Amino acid sequence: MGTHQPSWLERPEFGGSLAVPLCVSHRRLARRRRLPRAVTSWMLDSGGFTELSLYGHWTVPPAQYAAAVRRYADEIGELERAAIQDWMCEPQILAKTGLSVYDHQCRTVASYLNLLWHDDELPWMPVLQGWTLDDYLRCVDMYAAMGVDLTLEPLVGLGSVCRRQSTKEAVRIVETLYRLGLRLHGFGFKVTGLREVHHLLYSSDSLAWSFNARHHAPLPGCTHKTCSNCPRYALAWRNTLLSSLSEWRQDSAFSLAA
Repeated sequence: MGTHQPSWLERPEFGGSLAVPLCVSHRRLARRRRLPRAVTSWMLDSGGFTELSLYGHWTVPPAQYAAAVRRYADEIGELERAAIQDWMCEPQILAKTGLSVYDHQCRTVASYLNLLWHDDELPWMPVLQGWTLDDYLRCVDMYAAMGVDLTLEPLVGLGSVCRRQSTKEAVRIVETLYRLGLRLHGFGFKVTGLREVHHLLYSSDSLAWSFNARHHAPLPGCTHKTCSNCPRYALAWRNTLLSSLSEWRQDSAFSLAA
């Protein structure tokens, strides 16, 4: 489950025997002096979409990012996966960078290799980028050409799909990559997308609950204007979503709809 609040990592309602895995962005953690101590497993999002949207390139050097992730792993603990500094391939991002899909794929694969070089003990998650199905298959081959067999990776991020996740093309991309034997993590999936492909994903993160909360009244007993940052609302939304899916599995500590 995605959250804007790093403090949720240490909230007791997300830990214990029914622990809820969380996803937190590097952009929310980078400037904090004190870091929370996690009571549940969590994934680090690199904040790449915001970074490229704002600047058209990465302003955080790989060595600095690797050092930050090392700090999170040591001080927060329970870090299950850390996203690399990948390059998204949505048209608006390509327009901002002035580069091609292939250029973004090259930089994405290079990021994975570079971060491994800086610290190969951190749980880096390779990410597939592209726009068409052929793009994604090419990205798989690009990793293979560098000696990276993605079928052996615990988790492989699937980028540039979340804004079109319920389209036929997006479903075909997920289905094809799943058939290759990849354990896919869906970035930022919404309810409609999860209902289409949840059975093909190993895990996914979502902030859809927060968007939903902004358009509904607060829960009974809540005093805030909206529940867009409310842990009670987030947990209730997650439970409702999981119970509504016809078939879902929790194969790893970092589960579907994390």
